[in-house]
Amino acid sequence: MLSLQTAGILVAGGLLAGFINTLAGGGSFLTVPLLILVGVPPTAANGTNRVGVLIQTVAAMRGFQQEGVPGLGFALRLLPATLVGSWLGAWGATQIPDDVFRRLFGVIMLMALPIILRNPMPRSDGTSRGFPAGLQLVVYFSIGLYGGAIQAGVGIPLLLALVGAGGLDLVRGNSVKVAIVAALTAVALAQFAWVGSVYWVHGLVLALGTGLGGYTASRVGARVGERLIRPVLVFAILALALRLFLGP
Repeated sequence: MLSLQTAGILVAGGLLAGFINTLAGGGSFLTVPLLILVGVPPTAANGTNRVGVLIQTVAAMRGFQQEGVPGLGFALRLLPATLVGSWLGAWGATQIPDDVFRRLFGVIMLMALPIILRNPMPRSDGTSRGFPAGLQLVVYFSIGLYGGAIQAGVGIPLLLALVGAGGLDLVRGNSVKVAIVAALTAVALAQFAWVGSVYWVHGLVLALGTGLGGYTASRVGARVGERLIRPVLVFAILALALRLFLGP
């Protein structure tokens, strides 16, 4: 059984992480260390965190749907390339030195900032001009590689791809992003659970916070729009790039 203090820490941390994850990404950089802080072993913390992420993304999907911003249909078209990339990324992470991979992606994140700082004129369907379909699949395959290799913060490059390559605005992009992350997380969580690396009580308590944070962020983000999402995302990109440069 968890103490009330531990439960309170997990719920509060999950609430903040769920909000950040839904509007941008990178909330796992808060929740994984938090799980370790309350006594979960590092490997199990990585698996247990997926419980909170899964509940957060499902709650956010519901919130976006209620606000009239569905993302599941668009996400389904991208899942095959993303899932294949994720599997290969997990394999590749064992072949490439971590410090080289992290710093390389840190540079890519900083180079991607102009994508999110621009403000393209949307078409009537809520999109702007994106990349050709074949090139988009390459982009999402690459995001899958990142997710398989690093995982934490995957929502940030994914959202950048949905905006820059997919031509979506930030609100619709977030709706699609949480649907894709939900699928990726469900697959990963099943694997962690299979090998016994999930502390379910800790994960479900954390999920109380992440679910509420994700749902709230989706409703607020859909209503307030890009003037809220854009600064949160820019901050998250800078934080992720710094984290990748400095390492774990």
